[in-house]
Amino acid sequence: MRFPIRLLAALSLALSTILSAPAWAQAAAPVSAQPYAAPDRELMVPVEGGRVYVRVNGVIGKGATPVVFIHGGPGGTHDGFAAMLGLADERPVILYDQLDSGRSDRPNDPANWRVERFVSELESIRQALGVDRWHVVGHSWGSAIALEYAARYPEHVASSVLAGTYISTPRWIADANALLTELPKPVQATIAACEGTAPPPASDCDAATEVFYAHFNRREPASPELIAYVRNIGGHGFNPVIYNAMWGPSEFRSTGSLKDYDAVPLLARIDGARTMFLVGQYDEARIDTVQDFARQTPGSELAVVPGAAHGMITDRPIATEAILRGWFRRHDGE
Repeated sequence: MRFPIRLLAALSLALSTILSAPAWAQAAAPVSAQPYAAPDRELMVPVEGGRVYVRVNGVIGKGATPVVFIHGGPGGTHDGFAAMLGLADERPVILYDQLDSGRSDRPNDPANWRVERFVSELESIRQALGVDRWHVVGHSWGSAIALEYAARYPEHVASSVLAGTYISTPRWIADANALLTELPKPVQATIAACEGTAPPPASDCDAATEVFYAHFNRREPASPELIAYVRNIGGHGFNPVIYNAMWGPSEFRSTGSLKDYDAVPLLARIDGARTMFLVGQYDEARIDTVQDFARQTPGSELAVVPGAAHGMITDRPIATEAILRGWFRRHDGE
């Protein structure tokens, strides 16, 4: 397939960022600006339904425009984003766990599991930190929150990055089933049986799904640094209760509250010139689909992380950081 000119420009920018960073950026970064560094500040922010854990590297009000990362799931954690803390050599980096995830409160109240509440949660964090405008990076389910936030609070958004782009359940399910056809026939048959009325043992289903994940979800094992970070940061980790309630038990169909979710119409309401779609070369969010999203967002850009799957941040952290670093620099003053 052919990549659009804007995609090629984004990849060129990423490469130039790596090769020609200014001398001050090439110097050793402070401890708090290293991947998986300890936070400079931690707090529990009150939101509807409880309190959420927030960590900051860098000083808000100093340096360039802050960036906030929104994790996937629902029910995931901020942990994978800790690989991007090197960006704190230029700007404050804000990570957080959504309510019912990670180190945040875990009331497990279904009344809290509404898209609009997750969007308001992000706005509560902005207000608590005293941030005027920030770059908003959402990954997977976090892309939906980022898109909804950009449409509702454009005055506070310097730019939006919709990474591993999930913004439509029907499109996501269609992509997952299209990608299944690229796997060996026995794996396809097992997954089809697992979705049927008389599924095989759970161990067979898990093994077949793991083949899918190894191709399209993450292509590299967790690094020792990430494993150590997860151990040190603590908290309760991933929450399968909220995942099953909002999405469902299977990657290939949704039975939860998000089963009919489709935020594609919001693309026409955001500033395309300040929007980037970011996917891995082998992403579950298929490039063809995300290109269609970009076409519906005039002026937007699409970047692909070579060699990465859905988890591009942990698959290819250096390339991902380079793309983000260049994007943020270009949109700091807008």
